[in-house]
Amino acid sequence: PRIGIATTGKSYLDVRQALDELGIDEVASSKIGIRVLKIGMVWPLEPEIIEEFVKGLDLVIVVEEKRSLIETQIKEQLFGRHRAPQLIGKRDENDEHLFKAFGTLDPNDIAIAIGERIGARQKNEKIEKELERLRAAQRSLSNLHEVATRIPYFCAGCPHNSSTIVPEGGRAYAGIGCHWMAQYVPERNTEGSTHMGAEGANWIGEAPFSTRKHVFQNIGDGTYNHSGILAIRAAAAAGVNITYKILYNDAVAMTGGQAHEGGLTVPQIAQQVAAEGARRIVVVTDEPDKYPASTGFPPHTAIHHRRELGKVQRELMDEEGLTVLIYDQTCAAEKRRRRKRGTFPDPAKRIMINELVCEGCGDCGVKSNCVAIAPVETEFGRKRKIDQSSCNKDYSCVNGFCPSFVSIEGGELIKGQEHKTTIDVPVFEALPEPKLPSLETPWSILVTGIGGTGVVTVGQIIAMAANLEGKGAGIIDMAGLSQKNGAVVSHLKIAERQEDISTIRVSAGGADLLLGCDLVTSAAEHNLAAAGEGKTRAVVNDYETMPAMFTNDAEYKLPGDELRISIEARMGQGRTDLINATKIATALMGDSIASNLFTLGFAWQKGLVPVSSEAIERAITLNNVAVEMNLKAFEWGRRSAHDLPAVEKIIERADEAQQTAISQTHNLSQTLEEMVDRRVEFLTAYQDAAYAERYRKLVSNVRSVEESISPRSNVLATAVARYYFKLLAYKDEYEVARLYTDGGFTEQVKAQFKGDYTVKIHLAPPLLSRRDPETGHLIKREFGPWIMTAFGWLAKMKRLRGTALDIFGYTEERKQERQLIKDYEATVARLLDKLSIANLDLAAEIAAMPEHIRGYGHIKERHVTEAKAREAELLAAYDAGRTSAPAALAAE
Repeated sequence: PRIGIATTGKSYLDVRQALDELGIDEVASSKIGIRVLKIGMVWPLEPEIIEEFVKGLDLVIVVEEKRSLIETQIKEQLFGRHRAPQLIGKRDENDEHLFKAFGTLDPNDIAIAIGERIGARQKNEKIEKELERLRAAQRSLSNLHEVATRIPYFCAGCPHNSSTIVPEGGRAYAGIGCHWMAQYVPERNTEGSTHMGAEGANWIGEAPFSTRKHVFQNIGDGTYNHSGILAIRAAAAAGVNITYKILYNDAVAMTGGQAHEGGLTVPQIAQQVAAEGARRIVVVTDEPDKYPASTGFPPHTAIHHRRELGKVQRELMDEEGLTVLIYDQTCAAEKRRRRKRGTFPDPAKRIMINELVCEGCGDCGVKSNCVAIAPVETEFGRKRKIDQSSCNKDYSCVNGFCPSFVSIEGGELIKGQEHKTTIDVPVFEALPEPKLPSLETPWSILVTGIGGTGVVTVGQIIAMAANLEGKGAGIIDMAGLSQKNGAVVSHLKIAERQEDISTIRVSAGGADLLLGCDLVTSAAEHNLAAAGEGKTRAVVNDYETMPAMFTNDAEYKLPGDELRISIEARMGQGRTDLINATKIATALMGDSIASNLFTLGFAWQKGLVPVSSEAIERAITLNNVAVEMNLKAFEWGRRSAHDLPAVEKIIERADEAQQTAISQTHNLSQTLEEMVDRRVEFLTAYQDAAYAERYRKLVSNVRSVEESISPRSNVLATAVARYYFKLLAYKDEYEVARLYTDGGFTEQVKAQFKGDYTVKIHLAPPLLSRRDPETGHLIKREFGPWIMTAFGWLAKMKRLRGTALDIFGYTEERKQERQLIKDYEATVARLLDKLSIANLDLAAEIAAMPEHIRGYGHIKERHVTEAKAREAELLAAYDAGRTSAPAALAAE
């Protein structure tokens, strides 16, 4: 065959990789009759080059990404030519699609296209064998399914968590910038996008034909400075009703935190938009006091605290013409960078959550939209905690309607082993040196992780280590918007020589190592597709870091087991190492960010990274970021790969020494008996022994009836044991006070903080708090250390609960809680009356309905209404003799 391949840029590297996959080197190319043209200047093509290239060819294959720029020109130059070769590219010989005009081309697809055309012209068993392998790899892509996804999202404490809120009835347009991700947030009613300088142009065209009177247009300060002011000028000239929300983050945050050209300030923006004709200008900020009267704003510019954003936006919706809202709050990621450099204030204040007081309602996530709020599974259900490693001190989470939020002012966080110095830590023997992979062919590594956690640095460190050893290295980071908490992937190849690397992107079935710094990203179908069964080894941090949707979905559960199974099945038996790197690294070094280098150390010790440990350690040092911690993380990863039980024993000893009443709740009951005994003990402390006996008696009765029907079953008894307790232990004023003063909370604080600190609690006592005039909800406020004394007295008054002297018991919320207990007891009796083997699972589902009743005040009231509606439908099905929930309910 006489086949020519014309290509350029990255596609040339893909062609090189494709030929390698087919086993075709330069000698084989010459024998087969393949000619490759790498084009430097794609427009215009020089006719002489093309004329020389196509001489004697029967077929020209054009390989290029996106639209057919090269193919079209070659086609024009060959048109009408005598004995011109056949030309294919975007379409094949039969005018069917061949190379797609969108996305990136896959070297495997290119190899298949080339190999099939060689095979059609001459028989080659070696190439045919490789074709079968490549086809199998590509077929596997269609067999994979997405178990869970990690979408890009706002950083912890990002100003856009608050600034992109849209009032009820409002509508907003997105634009270029991080704030575009508001479209991922439920109930933000934000849509669309546009290029820089056209923000609001769509509304200019839409407004005359719309029944809507007003829209908001989000625009970042960097975009405004670039060309956005032109869009504002156009909107003013068009006379449409629009509010530009200029999101002033004090940096071009999306592209690395660069400073604004010209030193743009909020007063300057206000003066500029006033000159453009803005009829009303409002500044909303988290620091209104920083703007005195002499700041230099245009006349009548109003300054508001960010908690007034809703009210301000509702007013602007009624304004005619052009209005501007400048939302002033520094980018959270930039705050973190500047604090590390000592150029930005770092308040000595952190937020923590009293886990036993927390109801797991998720209102803190809804209010703050913050990914630093993480779930923690406890004996008494899912609670919330603050991930101190990722928290950027925005503090908006305290607005969640819940008394579990506590401010710790002063003091310091306890990091890793600081509180474990009394533990006898055995000294590890010298670690053995593993046999490193051969580099006869380039070694392909896929590094997966979460954007913003340093995962890209892992690939860069490996590549730098290879360079330090004189080896070849190539790396491509697939990040983009995913750098913001999304799924980030680095394609990395290491070779003996740089010229041995043709293309960097790891194609389907081509990875030698999947270095997974995140479970969800590692199990994504397009990443698993890079693995070849029996070829790829995987080392994966299997800590379950929640995707961003957890911030607004309190019941979201990550299918961790299914993700693990997907990875192990793809790799093949015995080729996957799952290690909870986040848990171990945080325990040892006090920062979850250390987990990535820990995972690298684990993989290296397993002999899966083809560079020396000395080179990696040198690269870590050259990176010059948290050098000591990262070197330790790499070493602990190696130790864990060598002797994981020994490392776990060190952590267990330290944990035992630091065990608190609250941390003990993280140890889940293993039997029904243990579950009941722990709850009896809790209820005795909650009220008294008689109250606890009431609980035990009902659970025993349910268990007895269930065993008489199905001797080996305890599914219903377990549900009743868990959720009858939940209703009995409702958190009234006495109980909240007890959970703050029984010693467990104090231990929790001491386990996390050291030094001289002050504890303040955020509360909204029903009998003492004002109501928000906009929402009608109680307003939380901060109470100083004196509240602990008041709590101490209040906790001792628990025996008044439910009596005529219980002043709190007369509120509607407390009446409802007592009624829920009576209703549940009646429901259980109703279930037992008709219980059978057939309807046992449905009965357990009904008994578990209190799982959905969470929170305090108006949050709990809403959940009760929803749960009661679901319960009524399930009970109707139960009474009608159904054995499972109706399809609509089951789907929920």
